[in-house]
Amino acid sequence: MSDIPGDLKFLSSHEWARVNDDGTVTIGISDHAQSQLGDIVYVELPEIGKEVEFEGDTAIVESVKAASDVYSPISGEIVETNDAIEQEPEIINQSPFEEGWFFKIKPHNIDELSELLSPEEYSEICED
Repeated sequence: MSDIPGDLKFLSSHEWARVNDDGTVTIGISDHAQSQLGDIVYVELPEIGKEVEFEGDTAIVESVKAASDVYSPISGEIVETNDAIEQEPEIINQSPFEEGWFFKIKPHNIDELSELLSPEEYSEICED
C-alpha cells in the first residue's frame, strides 16, 4: 500500500476526508479502495447544493470489476465537484489522494471528523 497522507481521516468503507484552509472538506476514496476496484471507468458525482448526511451514499464509482457507492465522511452541503474525474475517471487510479478527489463539502458539524479513523488506524484495517 502506498503512503497515506497524515492529514486525512477515513471511514472504514475507504473514503477519506481532508480539511481545507477555507473550512471546506475534500472527499475521495483511498489508494486501497481504487486498487481493489481496478480500472475505474465511470464516476457519478452529486449535484452542487445537495445536502448530504454523515455516512450517507453520495456518489458512485464504477470499475471494470464492480460498482460501489461512495459515502460521505461528514454531513453538509456539496459546494464543489471534481469535473475532471467525470471526464477522465482513471485519474482516481493514478492519484487517489490528490487529483482524484470527488467532491468538497461545507460541513454542518466539523466535529463529526473526530469519529473517523486516523491514517494509522485505517492502515491497520486494510491489512486485515
